[in-house]
Amino acid sequence: MMQFALLYNETPEEQGRRDTADAPAYWGAWSAYMGAMAAAGVMHSGQGLLPPATATTLRTAGGKWQVHDGPFADTKEQLGGFVILEVPDLDTALEWAARAPCAGAGSVEIRPVMPPPPAG
Repeated sequence: MMQFALLYNETPEEQGRRDTADAPAYWGAWSAYMGAMAAAGVMHSGQGLLPPATATTLRTAGGKWQVHDGPFADTKEQLGGFVILEVPDLDTALEWAARAPCAGAGSVEIRPVMPPPPAG
């Protein structure tokens, strides 16, 4: 088995649905999707994230911190959450990613999880 991180990127419009009259449909779609992964036994862990405006970005330059409020991104899509899947292969991870509610309006990035270093 392999582990893959599914990184869920949503557009501001999609993230805005969280607090509107459309919130039950938005949350219902995510609940059904997460429930399906849990029922299939492929979800190792995961969490949703608070909106991008709550982020803090840190960079270091010359040993000094540069701290910025909010996200530091040149994209309109923002990370909304992640899941770690444990599945046989990339094709299976892609199948689960394609079912994500944000796959149509945003995107899902799939990355293999780095194995732990050998005990030494």
